Amino acid sequence: MGIFGNTFGLPHLILILVIVLLLFGAPKLPGLARSLGQSMKIFRAEIKDPNKVDDVGVDETETATETKQTKPKS
Repeated sequence: MGIFGNTFGLPHLILILVIVLLLFGAPKLPGLARSLGQSMKIFRAEIKDPNKVDDVGVDETETATETKQTKPKS
């Protein structure tokens, strides 16, 4: 007996993986997995300490892009 009883098994998982592959395409799957991992990291950090204010999971490239956009052009 699986996690969800007899209603959710290996054939269902394979079907879901095939549908995801068709929807997003092979080149986009690594980026999708990366963003999912970052979201899980942030979620776990928030669950662990909800009062802590921190930029968990923010890439340095994102902050560099944000600072470039906020600088006035001269």
